[in-house]
Amino acid sequence: MQAPLSVAAKAATDLSPFALFLQSDIVVKVVMLGLLAASVWSWAIIIDRSRRLREINNEAKRFEAMFWKAESLDGMYEPAVKSTHPSAKLFVAGLNEWRRSLAKGRIDREGVRARLTSIMGVAIAREIDDLGDRLNVLATIGAVAPFVGLFGTVWGIMRSFTSIAASQNTTLAVVAPGIAEALFATAIGLFAAIPAVIGYNRLLHGLAKLEARLSAFAEEFHGLLSRQLDSMDEK
Repeated sequence: MQAPLSVAAKAATDLSPFALFLQSDIVVKVVMLGLLAASVWSWAIIIDRSRRLREINNEAKRFEAMFWKAESLDGMYEPAVKSTHPSAKLFVAGLNEWRRSLAKGRIDREGVRARLTSIMGVAIAREIDDLGDRLNVLATIGAVAPFVGLFGTVWGIMRSFTSIAASQNTTLAVVAPGIAEALFATAIGLFAAIPAVIGYNRLLHGLAKLEARLSAFAEEFHGLLSRQLDSMDEK
């Protein structure tokens, strides 16, 4: 009776995650390591982009407060040129177009308004594209990781069944470790995919809010310049 008990005890101790990794086939090991690397990569993107979005929103609040307190647009230009956050870049793009339009002498009011809308729209799209550059990685990891883990599981189970057939022993102590290491690959796939999907959705929501904020600022800035155009026409 001691031998079966010792075998069962040994099998139980061998079901730890690290032991399952060491006992697994080379293909399953590669799958597990790839999924762990993907998980680390996705967390790095989530942390970096979350921090960046938080900083940008705080900078946008400060810049908008400075903008509405400023005595002139020209006085805001130099600080904005030196800044790197999207609100400042949007302001610089709009003011540069405004200056170029006024420098032509004869002013086409509708043409100026159209160009300002286009220029600031492009500036917003460029900033949002830059911030969302790595989100496709999260989407890919979230979509692919479970299937990669499933591939590792299928491969491990096939290997386990082959070993069982060769040994002609179907006791739980023999079957459990092989099945467990195969299922462990699926668990790692889910471990990589779930944070990636949640992070992708949260960052996408944050980008949408930032885009709405930049669009609102662009509309206000456009309205201010439009009023200046109207006052110039009245003179």
